[in-house]
Amino acid sequence: MRLALLALAIGGFGIGSTEFVAMGLLPDIARDLLPDLYAQDPDAALARAGLVISAYAAGVVVGAPTIAAIAARFPRKRLLTVLAVVFTVGTVASAMAPTFELVVAARFLAALPHGAYFGVAALVAAELMGPGKRGQAVSLVLTGLTIANVVGVPTITFLGQQAGWRVAYLAVAAIFALTAVAIVAVVPWQAGDPSATVRRELGAFTRPAVWFALLTGALGFGGFFAVYSYVSPLATGVTGTPESFVPWALVGLGLGMTVGNFVGGRLADRGAMKAVFQLFGAFAASLIVLALSASTVVGLLIGLFLVGATSSAISPAIQTRLMDVASDSQTMAAAVNHSALNIGNSLGAFLGGAVIAAGWGYLAPTWLGLALCVPGVVFALAGWAVTRRSAGAAEEAPAREYVSAAQ
Repeated sequence: MRLALLALAIGGFGIGSTEFVAMGLLPDIARDLLPDLYAQDPDAALARAGLVISAYAAGVVVGAPTIAAIAARFPRKRLLTVLAVVFTVGTVASAMAPTFELVVAARFLAALPHGAYFGVAALVAAELMGPGKRGQAVSLVLTGLTIANVVGVPTITFLGQQAGWRVAYLAVAAIFALTAVAIVAVVPWQAGDPSATVRRELGAFTRPAVWFALLTGALGFGGFFAVYSYVSPLATGVTGTPESFVPWALVGLGLGMTVGNFVGGRLADRGAMKAVFQLFGAFAASLIVLALSASTVVGLLIGLFLVGATSSAISPAIQTRLMDVASDSQTMAAAVNHSALNIGNSLGAFLGGAVIAAGWGYLAPTWLGLALCVPGVVFALAGWAVTRRSAGAAEEAPAREYVSAAQ
């Protein structure tokens, strides 16, 4: 079981690396692919280069529900292997594409397996670990992603700064190739759901509580990605550090994400909805700390650690919540959470770039993230209210039947 979980986590490590390495290399990508615009207006070039991040996020949004609906019946080990191979090919294409437009297109295609991989891997891990540990199963699969932010992203960012951002993506492709081999070698065979149909999986979207959970994740995580997408200019432009310090800033963020992921998994198993409210409050407080302290190196590192910890802790809680309210559409629920988070990724990168391009400074994305917490909490409250109302109706129905029979 431990080897199987490790193999699944290696895939998460690769996904974390491919998704987040662009954050630290955004200036390098802008200089290489948008040289004329970068020479005239570096801020505008950075904002446009953010499309590389947004394109990946859009690919996750499209791919997660599509693959989950079509492939829920497929044997899970075989499906995970195919997804890892697609990741490998897509990431190589990202490294080799000659123009900015083709790089954006390649990032979109490379992202299509993202949500389905995490969703299926979470189901495999949950079955391996047994009942009552879904939140911890989700967090273990996400461990690779969070560790990527401690080790993989800073290391690959440093590699990209020294050897070029294309070499960085080739290194990520090698991780995905290793993932495919590891899955074939050690993950046990698990059948898909033989009764699953596209219609049944898509039935998750007929439940209002599912939509509210997705909106909570999308808007809440928009705030995190508004900060993460522009860590490099925040560190160099506000704190005043050299570019060589950016990988260390990413290490601080990644350490926070790793700690928060484990905490969030345990809190989710004690009550997903309660954990969502608690963690959103902590996330908002961490954004304020970062905004007020980023002018110093110590303040930047502490603020990034707290932002990483609180935001990462929310993810297992939201995914567990989705699985609670999705009834028999479990594959879709497990996968589509990553669509929501990457809507937040795309939204955060876009809005963060917009406020920077508007001349509001590199701290503006942090305050933007705080503002996005508000609708996130509102939708969480709406989802809680819908669930309470449905539970009350379910309890009243047998009582009405009893009264009618007695009469």
